[in-house]
Amino acid sequence: MTPHLTLPLERTSSLSDEQIESFARLGYVILPGFLPDGLASRLRNEADHWVDSGLREKSIASCVDPVTHGLPPVMELELAAHGELLTHAPLMDVLTQLMGPDFVFHHLHSDRQKPDLPGKDWHHDYEQRPQTDRRHTMIHTLHYLDGLDSDTSSLVVLPGSHLDVAEKDARARLGTAELPGEVVIDHLPPGSTVVVHSALFHARRVLPGGRRGKDRYFVDASYCQVGTAWPPVKPYWRHMLRRARALGLDRGRPELFAERHFTEYVRSV
Repeated sequence: MTPHLTLPLERTSSLSDEQIESFARLGYVILPGFLPDGLASRLRNEADHWVDSGLREKSIASCVDPVTHGLPPVMELELAAHGELLTHAPLMDVLTQLMGPDFVFHHLHSDRQKPDLPGKDWHHDYEQRPQTDRRHTMIHTLHYLDGLDSDTSSLVVLPGSHLDVAEKDARARLGTAELPGEVVIDHLPPGSTVVVHSALFHARRVLPGGRRGKDRYFVDASYCQVGTAWPPVKPYWRHMLRRARALGLDRGRPELFAERHFTEYVRSV
């Protein structure tokens, strides 16, 4: 039977030794109600604006066809609460415990996922071309602003799979099918964060029986351990990092938006 998680409603700003060991072994750690209520609420309002104003579509167009569309008019990190989230002090503490004091921001995605959005096949998000090792840590912080419940699609993870050196789509042929050893994360309180090693295979699984459910508010912020050159995923990555520095989002962390930790952008085929 696929395990489902039941979690205490306990906020934490640092990890226990057990959580750190669990992250290394399993590839993820769950922080229920991690974000303050006020920040989660402001992020939710900004996500509505991001989607309803067409800014999200314009951002995607700038990634898909940068020659035609140029730079996006607004980036997620330029939204006040999203910029605050990037260097939210408790989040920085957690990342420091898992990666050490020096890490670099990689990207930020925000969405209000509609109930009829298809599932996302099994995949991982570790940026390495080709996939050769896991010597440096990359982390995705998955923030669920309204939490997860029986009316939203679930996050499904495959514990320990971050230790496999595999291409991102190595399990995509399986769709979102149930896999031996998977863990279904489908009940989280508002403002919860799931911290995953970016090489961990995971999927978004829709509600069974074609049930429609409700919107799923989701912000994904990613960070990388320094010490190697990471491939960027946005063609305007330099503009993004420069803008973050100009806004003062680094808050005393000189490596957080440093361009020297990246290779040149190459569009994925």
